[in-house]
Amino acid sequence: MAKAPSFANPYAHGFVRVAACTPRVRPADVGFNAAQTLELMHRAHDAGVGVCIFPELGLSGYAIDDLLQQSVLLHRVQTELAALIDASKRMRPMFVVGLPIAVEGRLFNCAATFHAGRLLGVTPKTYLPSYREFYERRWFASGAGVVGREIEVAGHTAPFGVDLLFKAAGPAPFTAHVEICEDGWTPEPPSGKAALAGAEVLLNVSASNITLGKADTRRLLFGAQSSRCIAAYVFSASGPGESTTDLAWDGHAAVFEMGEKLAETQRFPIQSEMITADVDVERLRAERIRTGSFGDGVGTTAAANPPFRTVSFDFEPPAGDLALQRAVPRFPYVPADERALRETCYEAWNIQVQGLVERLRSTGMQRLVIGVSGGLDSTEALIVCVRAMEQLNLPRANIFAYTLPGFATSDGTKGHAWGLMRSLGVTAAEIDIRPAARQMLADMDHPFSKGEKVYDVTFENVQAGLRTDYLFRLANQKAALVVGTGDLSELGLGWCTYGVGDHMSHYNPNGSVSKTLIQHLIRFAANSGEFGPETAEILLGVLASEISPELVPQDEAGAGPQSTQAVVGPYPLQDFNLFHLTRFGMAPSKIAYLSWNAWSDSAHGAWPADIPAGDRRGYDLPEIKSWLALFLKRFFANQFKRSALPNGPKISSGGSLSPRGDWRMPSDASPAAWLDELAANTPDADPGPAPRSA
Repeated sequence: MAKAPSFANPYAHGFVRVAACTPRVRPADVGFNAAQTLELMHRAHDAGVGVCIFPELGLSGYAIDDLLQQSVLLHRVQTELAALIDASKRMRPMFVVGLPIAVEGRLFNCAATFHAGRLLGVTPKTYLPSYREFYERRWFASGAGVVGREIEVAGHTAPFGVDLLFKAAGPAPFTAHVEICEDGWTPEPPSGKAALAGAEVLLNVSASNITLGKADTRRLLFGAQSSRCIAAYVFSASGPGESTTDLAWDGHAAVFEMGEKLAETQRFPIQSEMITADVDVERLRAERIRTGSFGDGVGTTAAANPPFRTVSFDFEPPAGDLALQRAVPRFPYVPADERALRETCYEAWNIQVQGLVERLRSTGMQRLVIGVSGGLDSTEALIVCVRAMEQLNLPRANIFAYTLPGFATSDGTKGHAWGLMRSLGVTAAEIDIRPAARQMLADMDHPFSKGEKVYDVTFENVQAGLRTDYLFRLANQKAALVVGTGDLSELGLGWCTYGVGDHMSHYNPNGSVSKTLIQHLIRFAANSGEFGPETAEILLGVLASEISPELVPQDEAGAGPQSTQAVVGPYPLQDFNLFHLTRFGMAPSKIAYLSWNAWSDSAHGAWPADIPAGDRRGYDLPEIKSWLALFLKRFFANQFKRSALPNGPKISSGGSLSPRGDWRMPSDASPAAWLDELAANTPDADPGPAPRSA
């Protein structure tokens, strides 16, 4: 019995490894070309690849003109194909090789797909370019309309036609479709219909000579096709050795997944090249289920077109550990690339501002009330308020900002709050909530009112609730809107006081901004030059402070201030968990696997430039598993809070948790199945850092 992939193997988590090869060729030297192909086939097998493709007419050479119709060449192609198919008996991948094949008096530009000694099928090219430098109609017949056929080729009987899908069965299933070069450049590529018929891995066997700017066009075309088809798109073009009589070749190969480039060759190679990447087939299936328009397309296409033929085969993935070959961002809400991060901050900040501006316009109000603690969330919300007032040509004094110190408010955060309010020129005031809190606790006969040091959830929420109660009554008094400050991460973890607490406001511009992104938004504001050096210095000071609710007096909280992350977990990990659970619906063990790849080795992978060196720490698998279990419990237990959220703009594709938008679930749902899956499929022992490719 075959050994199943281990936890440290991408095939165990719905990934399939693909390879795109650009072998060195000699025009019309079929034996040499087959030998180069065979060498790359062995490399693909050794690399744990599941699907491996080669360029268009790779066995014969593409730019050999009338030699394509020579019987000697056509016979040798069949001989070498037979040898390659036979060699594949001892290999794992499904291979796709380009070659010319004569069928009943017509010559077709074909892609032969084979696996483990079996020719699975032959796909003819549909669209034959005969413009500019291309003259394919001189030699080839189009495969348009060729369906339901079988042919004898290279000693095998195999399905022949443009109606073929190749479906791998076993512990790592996937469905693939093959198109050839020009097919992918047309208004309706065959791969689009194949995707609607179930193909998740779209393969383009191409020649594609190079001219100025053409590489960017390929990236645009095939990246877009992977996005609209919710698929992986694997492309391989001719490279070194192809005839340069009138053309040039750059050996361009690339792998895309839902619009994202996973891998790409170094162009203009001297020798054969192979790139590999792990495509997340499980994610693609889940995303298709969520995207209703994709399902609508399935029904429309099925009614208008003949069905595809599915050729099934058994695929056995490699067992044991295998390094994941794709980048896993540590911060799914925060790009590591500096330019992309600036663009993200610019867009997020302006989405927040636009939402608040439109809410003020629609209500006819011109004033805002906000509580300012000196922490991250209220700081971000306050600078959004200031920017909104500027866009509406209203004075900053129309923002009524209050700091509301309680029993554990530190001098540091209170100082930040006052410094920020003063430097921004808002109408600032302070209301000490302690007298009202003492009265309420006394009315409730709470032990604290009798001098006992009891700092329970009631003690904490009396303070949190009073702050919001004051803000709403102040809004009545000032004819203003209460601006919320709670963020997406807190909503995911239920780290907010329900109802009359930080859970509620008239409008919350932070509601779909993660804690990890808010830090960068504040830094973006500090560096923007819009608020002056004094404000910028205070903003940077806020960033350096411990994240704390400041509800329990410090002498009872240990050596330092009360720490939010010590209770609910590190926000970088919990934001990672939130994104992958709600955005893609991933199994907890897969989330743990991806988190382990992202976080187990702090020295590996890119970090956003603004993350301080002291914060660039790693987490081992037991830590990841423990915090993920806590996240699941808190996420399910606190849905009732998310079912009654104030309005606020959606910021990122990671979604919002608004019941009117991205997330709906019953408040009494159980996390038992998710916790069971995590426990059963994620090791308790620390396997060390995730394996890395050489």
